[in-house]
Amino acid sequence: MILADKIINERKKNGWSQEDLAEQLNVSRQSISKWEGAQAIPDIQKIIKMAELFGVSTDYLLKDELEPTDLPERDAAMVDSSIGGEFVKVSMEEANDFLEFEEKMTPKLANMVSLCVLAPAALILCIALSQIPGFPLSEGPMVAIGLTALFVFISVAVFFFVIFGLKKKRFSYLETSPIETMYGVTGMVKERAALFEQTKVSMTALGVILCIASAIPVVVTSVVGVAEYVVILMVVLLLVIVAIGVNLLVRAGYRDGAYQKLLQEGDFTIRAKARSPKFASLSSVFWLLATGAYLAWSFLSNHWEYTWVLWPVAIAVYICLKRIIAKDD
Repeated sequence: MILADKIINERKKNGWSQEDLAEQLNVSRQSISKWEGAQAIPDIQKIIKMAELFGVSTDYLLKDELEPTDLPERDAAMVDSSIGGEFVKVSMEEANDFLEFEEKMTPKLANMVSLCVLAPAALILCIALSQIPGFPLSEGPMVAIGLTALFVFISVAVFFFVIFGLKKKRFSYLETSPIETMYGVTGMVKERAALFEQTKVSMTALGVILCIASAIPVVVTSVVGVAEYVVILMVVLLLVIVAIGVNLLVRAGYRDGAYQKLLQEGDFTIRAKARSPKFASLSSVFWLLATGAYLAWSFLSNHWEYTWVLWPVAIAVYICLKRIIAKDD
């Protein structure tokens, strides 16, 4: 194993980002990136300092023939105890299989998330149509049609989520266990992430713009003073625009998350993985309560055209809770 890969592995074992290591060595993040990409070699003083930080010998860092298994038991135990678990080795073949799976499934996942957003839109559309003068069906039958469409949309999405979860189970260790990538994996992942970077930025920017701009039709029609069914139709348009925006955000975020899992960066650092079981339990309970609140409010008030606002509020609260847990840990 070459020096570049050893720096990457030891940094990740300690749960440090490139910025964290750069700060401790009093160098720039770009320097760390060049060392890890084998584009430059640190001077001897930096190597000595890294050996102290990592709890390894300079011989281990400098001699390519020495592998992590050659670490003294005392040092290996110290490194492992900092994250509480054994490292899972990820080969080039396994990394490629994972990335191909994510690239194939991400568009489908994004479409199913959009389908969930559109589920209430079907019901709201039926309600709006029933209020149009001269429409052949009254509100009762139209609500029944809308509810049927809503539950069909949700059922299809849930079915996909279950299948997706089962297929993805073989890669679940990437989210919960510290990993050690084999030679060449990190470079390959960084290269693919760099190629996707511009697409990610464009998708994210457009997705955010669409979500923000989605309220414009509702606001305009409310101010102008039009028939109620027109306002409700604008709510449907709002949800359609949000569905498109969310679709783009999921495609960008989930694909980027795949690279982060293999690089153990962002939300998938070793420290973040250590708290993942705790947050997973909270996440399940939170979204179960949110769904129950949404359905209860909608059925009791019968104002499905308004109750959708619970979801952006729930997302904001969820993000805040996630940040609070991360800060406490």
